[in-house]
Amino acid sequence: MLIPNCLFRVGGSAVLLSNKPLDRKRSKYKLVHTVRTHKGSDEKAFSCVYQEQDECLKTGVSLSKDLMAIAGEALKTNITTLGPLVLPISEQILFFATFVAKRLFNAKKHKPYIPDFKLAFDHFCIHAGGRAVIDELEKSLKLSPRHVEASRMTLHRFGNTSSSSIWYELAYTEAKGRMRKGNRVWQIAFGSGFKCNSAVWVALRDVKPSVNNPWEHCIHRYPVKIDLLNS
Repeated sequence: MLIPNCLFRVGGSAVLLSNKPLDRKRSKYKLVHTVRTHKGSDEKAFSCVYQEQDECLKTGVSLSKDLMAIAGEALKTNITTLGPLVLPISEQILFFATFVAKRLFNAKKHKPYIPDFKLAFDHFCIHAGGRAVIDELEKSLKLSPRHVEASRMTLHRFGNTSSSSIWYELAYTEAKGRMRKGNRVWQIAFGSGFKCNSAVWVALRDVKPSVNNPWEHCIHRYPVKIDLLNS
């Protein structure tokens, strides 16, 4: 599947997709992998994000205190499937060996080996659903501040736009002139259900920002310094 054009708007995003080989010449990216993890069969996961009315009959979204733990489990399941598709063989061997040892020896004390996804991807677009989400993935995946810059700046400028934030982050990377031919991008998004979805893209050319890029009038001001203790 090819993506011939991306149009981003401040209030949302529109993405044009094509699977026609003739569109490759004008495409920015090629979609190479998608992995969807759904934890709906688990009651705690199913009810950790839900819509309800308060005492004033106003409808809102309730978040369980277990949300981050459930998101972590969903991510772990997701990367177990994604890893073999994108990681170099050396990382796959380490991950598999740790997994087998944990099963054979019931080594509960030992944390599972988290592969170095920085060896597989050049850019990360992390669901900017809040500072805690970005912090947790930065820590869990051992990413640098540079890797989560697009996510933090998107949260700073647009707030929590849920899964659509990953498109603003891709636009940020383009606006910064960082997207080069052959670069691989990992988009990670979460949703109620509970779901974790990954999409892997490869840049087909050096990507310049589109005319309607939402960062075109302000990219020179970013990144801005953020007080992580009070944000």
